[in-house]
Amino acid sequence: MKTLFKSLALAGLMLTAAQPALVHAQATGPLVPGLAVADLDGAVANSNAYKTAQQQRPVTYKAQIDQAEARRSAITAQLQPLVTKFNTDRQAASPNQAALQQQAGQIQQIQQAGEQELRQILQPVGLSEAYVTEQISDKLDAAVKAAMAKKKISLLLSPQAVLAMNNSAYNLNQDIVAELNTALPSAQLVPPAGWLPREVREQQAQQQGQRPAAAAPAQPAPSGR
Repeated sequence: MKTLFKSLALAGLMLTAAQPALVHAQATGPLVPGLAVADLDGAVANSNAYKTAQQQRPVTYKAQIDQAEARRSAITAQLQPLVTKFNTDRQAASPNQAALQQQAGQIQQIQQAGEQELRQILQPVGLSEAYVTEQISDKLDAAVKAAMAKKKISLLLSPQAVLAMNNSAYNLNQDIVAELNTALPSAQLVPPAGWLPREVREQQAQQQGQRPAAAAPAQPAPSGR
């Protein structure tokens, strides 16, 4: 898919150099046959698998979401009097700068610890969203190629490469969404135990590849006779 994106980006630059802008096309069809525009991130977000998962997730992970909301409210209640006192002391005629610095440090420490705690509580929710998105993204390359073949599209551009267009004439989004819906009607919402997003897996694989190989154990020297 990365190769396809690079090819599309290069083609987009070539087209832009030759033609400053795609002006509004006629309603009867594209002015340039074989040319289309698609927002691939939008296609993923509009697929049935993604939208269904978005509806199911608050139910499946209700315990974690409720826990996070309760903890967020508790942290806010803990911080409120500290922030009020800090603001009051800061407005004094001769504020104690050392005391203010200590108060600010305490507030910041509570905030940072709270944010970390909330991220930990909501980690399963984030992993679920990443898992669903990855399942759909795995089908995206084939869906794009199938939609292009059916519509006889030879050049597909991202919306960022186009200044103006007639959406009905050039937009391939719905065709790609239709292909995704066929390839993946629904996605698994809960990732398997130990699952990590692709970016994390690739980083770990790269780090492991960069680690020096363990030194072979030294062989004992032959004893002299």
